[in-house]
Amino acid sequence: MSDVILIENLVKKHAELRAEIAKVIVGQDEVVQQVLLSIFSGGHSLLIGVPGLAKTLMVNTIAKALGLDFKRIQFTPDLMPSDILGSEILDENRKFKFIKGPVFTNILLADEINRTPPKTQAALLEAMQERAVTVAGHHYKLDQPYFVLATQNPIEQEGTYPLPEAQLDRFMFAINLEYPSFQEEVEVVKSTTTDVHATVNPLFNASEISEIQQVIRRIPVPDNVIEYAVRLVGKTRPGKEASEFVQNYIDWGAGPRASQNLILAAKTHAAVRGKFSPDIENVQAVAIGILRHRIIRNYKAEAEGISAEEIIKNLF
Repeated sequence: MSDVILIENLVKKHAELRAEIAKVIVGQDEVVQQVLLSIFSGGHSLLIGVPGLAKTLMVNTIAKALGLDFKRIQFTPDLMPSDILGSEILDENRKFKFIKGPVFTNILLADEINRTPPKTQAALLEAMQERAVTVAGHHYKLDQPYFVLATQNPIEQEGTYPLPEAQLDRFMFAINLEYPSFQEEVEVVKSTTTDVHATVNPLFNASEISEIQQVIRRIPVPDNVIEYAVRLVGKTRPGKEASEFVQNYIDWGAGPRASQNLILAAKTHAAVRGKFSPDIENVQAVAIGILRHRIIRNYKAEAEGISAEEIIKNLF
């Protein structure tokens, strides 16, 4: 099947997928869109929002609609790496046998990832980057496709361990969840206080998702679009050539992984709209979600209430 036909099929099935997810998730269109972009691009996402905004339900619904295995880990201060990766036990024949942990799935929901100590957070790093884990000297490949969708509570910071920049950089998107509008909240209350439950039908399977990821990789990108993405990321870095705005408000800018993710996400953003090559508008459409967690604002920006989103929009 040619790539043109595959992209045309993707456009059709993407619209059906959004409709299937909307059976359960009211509103949050932009959030669902970014999660799907990261999955079709082969990246991970960090969902940032206060409790009760249906983060877990959303991930569960997306996993069902994509026909993928889904597991959830509630991160707590006493969680150990072996609770995520698995461990070796002695079986009845006195031989060591590896019992797989919840990381062995297609979509892993890491709930409140900042509630667990750095040692356990680090256990996810290899899984996220290499799609494999090492336990007791043995290397185990994870199922493909593989995604980590982590959630973080931005307001309740007591007893939390902020994610280090190296781990934040592994997430393709950082997605902010906002409160629903009045009308959306009315719909949520109506649909969740009865005994009627919507059934989500799987529209894809694991091999189809992997095929989509390969097609996205093969999409050609004009040099001027790649140069625009690299220049945009370069503008976030304070230095001699940085603008006065960046010098004033940014301590540290985004690294090369941001440029890679911008192009991959722009390809996917174009593909689900039926375009066979991304342009600068596609890069701009995904830039905020990809750059917001990679820009470290300084004290002046925080004191003046200048958000990462405002800084990124200024760079356009």
